[in-house]
Amino acid sequence: MAKSEFLKAQWKNLVMLNYEVDAAILKPYKPAGTVLDLWEGKALVSMVGFMFSDTRVLGIKWPWHVNFEEVNLRFYVRYFNGTEWKRGAVFISEIVPKSMIVLIANNLYKEHYRALLMRSSITSAADNHTQFLYEWKLNGRWNKLGATASNELVNIKAGSAEEFILEHYWGYNSLSPIKTMEYQVEHVSWQTGLVREYVFDADVAALYGEAVRPFLEKEPVSAFYAVGSDIVVRMGEKIVVGK
Repeated sequence: MAKSEFLKAQWKNLVMLNYEVDAAILKPYKPAGTVLDLWEGKALVSMVGFMFSDTRVLGIKWPWHVNFEEVNLRFYVRYFNGTEWKRGAVFISEIVPKSMIVLIANNLYKEHYRALLMRSSITSAADNHTQFLYEWKLNGRWNKLGATASNELVNIKAGSAEEFILEHYWGYNSLSPIKTMEYQVEHVSWQTGLVREYVFDADVAALYGEAVRPFLEKEPVSAFYAVGSDIVVRMGEKIVVGK
């Protein structure tokens, strides 16, 4: 039986830059009971920027917390519940411009949100393309994540790199060495547009630590744009490993 709704919204205009990393740097973040979900034997992290729109938390549209940007850094895991493997994402860091989101998500879901000044833009580009840009201000500097993507949208192909990155429908957070928070994320399969150009200009060490910096300063292995859709985040459940 599905859990009750915690959050309902639209996730729109997702920009995702994907980087290969040494799996060892993800070990401190990996929740108990999960294993890394690898793509062709590679451990990947994704820098993700997108818009929250028409947001409701516990069924309520909270004033000034309905439409806002998010930028996050995430990686991918699998969890076996005794009958099936579930594919999920783990968030190393999430940035939003709204302090209430930080308070709720960090306390209820043990997420890793922080509130920073943010802005975003959508600009028409040549040859039937659109530029999407997400920015956040840290230590007096505007950081950037963006992409120029084709307006011609296509469905995700089974077995593709896009499917691996975009279609993880569970979230996992570490609560303790033996406890993990699991929650379900529901949405339709998204359409994508081919990325022509991308930008990522950020103080990686200040954001995520020195261990991550060398990997995010290399070229990404892939860059994706997804148009997004309505989403539902279900109430979370605690998993005790070994119980």
